[in-house]
Amino acid sequence: MIKAGIIGSTGYAGAELVRILLAHKDVEIKWYGSRSYIDQKYASVYQNMFQLVEDVCRDDNMEQLADEVDVIFTATPQGLCASLVNEEILSKTKIIDLSADFRIKDVAVYEKWYQLEHKSPQYIEESVYGLCEINREKVRGARLVANPGCYPTCSTLSIYPLLKADLIDGNTIIIDAKSGTSGAGRGAKTDNLYCEVNENIKAYGVANHRHTPEIEEQLSYAAGYPITLNFTPHLVPMNRGILVTAYASLKKEVSEEEVRAVYNQYYEKERFVRVLENNVCPQTKWVEGSNYVDVNFKIDPRTRRIIMMGAMDNLVKGAAGQAVQNMNLMFGLDEAEGLLMPPMFP
Repeated sequence: MIKAGIIGSTGYAGAELVRILLAHKDVEIKWYGSRSYIDQKYASVYQNMFQLVEDVCRDDNMEQLADEVDVIFTATPQGLCASLVNEEILSKTKIIDLSADFRIKDVAVYEKWYQLEHKSPQYIEESVYGLCEINREKVRGARLVANPGCYPTCSTLSIYPLLKADLIDGNTIIIDAKSGTSGAGRGAKTDNLYCEVNENIKAYGVANHRHTPEIEEQLSYAAGYPITLNFTPHLVPMNRGILVTAYASLKKEVSEEEVRAVYNQYYEKERFVRVLENNVCPQTKWVEGSNYVDVNFKIDPRTRRIIMMGAMDNLVKGAAGQAVQNMNLMFGLDEAEGLLMPPMFP
């Protein structure tokens, strides 16, 4: 059995990790870390875990945790993992960090967008960006994985094949994205109160959302040249889900069949990316509670642009599910182990 510890287990992503790992046949959770609820029973924080989890919450002592487990998940705010990790810890255990601390390779870019001093930049180059569909082989040999952000995961998987095939101009990309409120975390914030969110939709982080450089970096790797794009996220009144609608100029005239062949080439063997049938638009309700990403596209010959679409659950493929997918690869397990739950509906 793989012994796992979770730092930040009482946030939404941490709780989703608990839910998934409890059903994983090869994993035992040894440490439920939560700075806010030390010594309280985990099931008193999340009543859905009553009689399923008897453990109490512990602190974020990563050095002690490294002596007890094979893998540490850090589902914590930006900066915490970077402030705790060191060589002794990495010599004992693997780390999957769900924050942005090791996603961006240029430390100056990270510090500019996140307004934080990076506490362990020496590990940035070594860390592997854990988007399994792109970096699968690198993930297998990693001891430190940077779990991608939710918006970057959906955006990258929706757009990546067409950039690799050189069908679109990367510097014409515009990404319009919508997310449920769980993406903002569990902290008490006025903007996330029921009366503020219900019956409303709003843009936020316009022209300065911190996921922008992460998306640009990953798409630049696909394109082979630096990409600058517009990314605008929106908050919508639902618990879970991300919908991405991205636009780009085509470099040449292409048919629906040619574009579909490109998507199929990249994703036909992928367990968790579903290329939908012609004229079927992705919807968040058809991926909720699952590790699947639904993608599709529509060519607009009138404007010589293409619309690329994706939908996924921000807490599963956008956070905890992807982290478990990475863990499976790191420990030589079937990549889909513990993640084949069908989407929930209604």
